[in-house]
Amino acid sequence: MKTTLVVMAAGMGSRYGGLKQMDPMGPSGEFILDYSVYDARRAGFSKVVFVIRRDMEEAFRQIIGERLARHIEVAYVTQSLTDAVGDLAIPAERVKPWGTGHAVLVCREAVREPFVALNADDFYGRESFAVLHDFLVRTADRPQAYAMAGFVLRNTASEHGSVARGVCEVDADRRLRGVVEHTAIERRGDGCFASAAGQVFSGEETVSMNMWAFKPSFFSLLQTDFRAFLKDSGQNVKAEFFVPTVVDRAAAAGRITVDVLATPCTWFGATYPQDRPRVVAEIRRLVEAGVYPASLWG
Repeated sequence: MKTTLVVMAAGMGSRYGGLKQMDPMGPSGEFILDYSVYDARRAGFSKVVFVIRRDMEEAFRQIIGERLARHIEVAYVTQSLTDAVGDLAIPAERVKPWGTGHAVLVCREAVREPFVALNADDFYGRESFAVLHDFLVRTADRPQAYAMAGFVLRNTASEHGSVARGVCEVDADRRLRGVVEHTAIERRGDGCFASAAGQVFSGEETVSMNMWAFKPSFFSLLQTDFRAFLKDSGQNVKAEFFVPTVVDRAAAAGRITVDVLATPCTWFGATYPQDRPRVVAEIRRLVEAGVYPASLWG
C-alpha cells in the first residue's frame, strides 16, 4: 500500500528568526526534516510532499529536494494566500500563510493516498513514524479512521519562551475526545505550565505536535471548515486555520475517529535560536547511540 509523508515547510519562523527548515543540525549538515524523511522511508512511506512558499522553492529544491529525490519520490506544493480562498478579498496587511490546516488543504491534488502530515522543524523520532504507518496499513479499509502521535506536554516545552500546542482530551480507549489549540504555553517556576489565557497545566497532559495520520477523506473536511474560517476570520490578518481545530470539530460530531498513539520518543525542536544547541546535542547523542548514521544519505 502506498503511503505519503506531507511535510509542512512554509512557516515563517518568526520566533526563531529565520527558516528553521534550512538550518543544519546534524553532524553532516542534515536538517531536522532530513531525519523525518529518513525515518518515514524506513517505516514504509514511499513518497514525500513538501509544502513550501513560492519565494523559497528554488533554494529548497536545490539544497534539500534534489538530494532526497535520490532516495524517495519527492513532490512540491506551494502554499500561497490565494489558494482555495475563492473570491475573498485578502487584507493587504496579510503576510503569513493561513496556517497548518491550509498547508494540508493545498496538497489535495498531490495526495491521493493515506498520509502522515507533520511540521518540518520538529524532531519526532523513528518509532513515531513506525506506529503511524502501521496504523494506516491496519485501517486502510476505514476512510474516516485517523490517528495522531501523542506526546507529553512537559517533554515538548522550550526553556526559552512560549510554544503553541494542541492540548488533548483522551478517553480510556485512547481515542481523542477533543483538542484545543493553545498558541502560547510557557513554563512556570513551580514546574507547571500556563497558557496565554491563564489556564494552568500539570505538564503531564497529552499534546499534539502536529503529527497526524489521515486518509484522503480529510481534504473534504478541510475545505468545508476553511470556507467557514474565511467567512468568520478572513479579514483578521493574524487569524490561523489549524489542523487540530478541524479534527476537534469532526471528532466531536462523530464524523471521524482519532486514535491517540503513544510513542516512546521524546520530541525536540527549535522554536527559538537558544533551542538549537540542545537539538544539535540530541541528534549527536542518537548518532553516537547508533540510531542514525553520522551521514544520513552518505
